[in-house]
Amino acid sequence: MIKQLDYKPIYEIFARFREAEAEPKGELDHVNAYTLVVAVALSAQATDKGVNKATAELFKVADTPQKMLDLGEDALIEHIKTIGLYRTKAKNVIKLSQRLVDAFDGDVPSSRAALESLPGVGRKTANVVLNMWWHVPTQAVDTHIFRFGNRSGVAVGKDVVAVERAIEDHIPAEFQQHAHHWMILHGRYVCKARKPLCSTCLIRDLCDFEEKNID
Repeated sequence: MIKQLDYKPIYEIFARFREAEAEPKGELDHVNAYTLVVAVALSAQATDKGVNKATAELFKVADTPQKMLDLGEDALIEHIKTIGLYRTKAKNVIKLSQRLVDAFDGDVPSSRAALESLPGVGRKTANVVLNMWWHVPTQAVDTHIFRFGNRSGVAVGKDVVAVERAIEDHIPAEFQQHAHHWMILHGRYVCKARKPLCSTCLIRDLCDFEEKNID
């Protein structure tokens, strides 16, 4: 395993990310906190582009928990059947919508524990919602962040919880708010799984990836 980077190179890495894109944005389309929860829940084992295509029409008719319940599971399936695991996801969306109505008066709660009480919502989804909607500096570790964190030495850990803790412990506070978006976007478009674009990487000189001279 690559050694955890020290403060100075991590600071410089995120300073460069900030200079390149000061306000990185998530790529899942949504119109309110509820549709963000639904979009993130649907994105498991699916691309953001694919989710956005499926929800473009869905969110026009079901942008609240009650409207989703009124739409019903069968009609929901018709909207999202191009997404992987769509039947299971449809059941969870209906269940989480019912719980929001029953337990939270139709509002999306703003604590991690309450969010994780919703069917189909795990820690990663909760962290995304907390970060994107309420601007809490939470770290939602997906495959892109896990790969980039361990390759680069920015956030080293054997599992997603360990990487999340490494991000919180090692990345300077001023970068925490946007850290997970910078890392997701870098992992998705530059530090790719099979063929990372090391030759054009803006942090190549600071990265500890042992195979970065493969291009």
